[in-house]
Amino acid sequence: MDRPLDQNYKIRQIARQILGSLLVISLVVGIFSFAWNWLTPTIKRVRIRTASVDRGAMQSTISASGVILPEFEQVISSPIDARVLKILKRPGDKVAKDEAILQLDTNASILALEKVNQELSLRENRQEKAKLALNEKISQLQSQVKLKQLDREALKNQAQQNQKLFQQGLLAENLYRQSELLAAKASIELEQLEEAKLNAQQANNTEIAGLKLEIDILRKERDEATRLLELATTRANSDGVITWVVLETGATIRKGDVIARIADLKSYRVEATTSDIHAKEISVGQKVKAKINDDYLSGFIASVLPTIKDGAITLAISLEDKTSSLLRANLRVDVLIIASEKDSVLRIRKGPFVNGDGKQNVFVVRGELAIKVPVTIGIANFDTYEVVDGLLEGDEVIISDMRDYLHLAEVKLE
Repeated sequence: MDRPLDQNYKIRQIARQILGSLLVISLVVGIFSFAWNWLTPTIKRVRIRTASVDRGAMQSTISASGVILPEFEQVISSPIDARVLKILKRPGDKVAKDEAILQLDTNASILALEKVNQELSLRENRQEKAKLALNEKISQLQSQVKLKQLDREALKNQAQQNQKLFQQGLLAENLYRQSELLAAKASIELEQLEEAKLNAQQANNTEIAGLKLEIDILRKERDEATRLLELATTRANSDGVITWVVLETGATIRKGDVIARIADLKSYRVEATTSDIHAKEISVGQKVKAKINDDYLSGFIASVLPTIKDGAITLAISLEDKTSSLLRANLRVDVLIIASEKDSVLRIRKGPFVNGDGKQNVFVVRGELAIKVPVTIGIANFDTYEVVDGLLEGDEVIISDMRDYLHLAEVKLE
């Protein structure tokens, strides 16, 4: 016979059922929470870099690599064919104006100078002889002219007297005519002597002028040989620092060979190269910035070399502050050529989180999550990107490389 269940027993049974249900629910919730955490990747904050979107001026730049060079560099060439006897200054040494750098063998130049001096002496001697010969010849001709003038006057007088005697019938006509012919002949001979004197003067003057020209040429050769001899101990034209010099004593050098370079380290310029794909965007006068560590020096493109070498164009850049303490000879620098400028745009610091311009997906920090957001990137420079749309001023963006998470809509941050 059945008996009714005890009330306490019923309560215990109900409690067991409720407790079991709660345990099952807790287990399900726990499994679901574990699966959610397992399926949602997590990134530690210490492993990422973030930057905030701000607003300000933006410049589009073209990257180039540059090297700092002295603005002025003196190139010293060998004045003669010679051999290096002694190296007086080494690279890095400071030199003052007119200070010697190298000593060259000058024996050949000394012999050449002596030869020129001998030739010059010979020409000067010939010139003096020609002058003496001219004076002597002119003197002789002048004496002959004077004598002939006397002869002519005497013959003229004789002809005049014979004419009177002939008119008076006291002299035969043939004798009178003969005296006239002798007077006329004397006049012709006088003219010939005077012409010979003039011709002798002209011929001798021409010879002397030719010798004078030869002497002038030899004197110039002598002066040049003397100057080259003085330059044989090569000297600096201005104060500076030796950047390069022939390093081998005894080396044979030819006339015109570069034997030393002296730089003025008081002022500098930049020589930069960039890809020729930017050729159409680059022009003389364009603003540039040279980045040295975390500092920038402003300048402009002074000239663009017309030739392209190995797919690169070369630019000469003039700096506004040519004497900055940041400048060092042969220092490698990053050069930013300003292609365009915008006054007020949204900007984000540059990083590997985007690739190029146009549409991009980036992760924006929202509390404990990084949410993927589509954005449009505009112009870029060495430090920042322009944000055309998709972000707001003040948004915190992960600028680290997030390519491994781009298939996810969000990532958990720890």
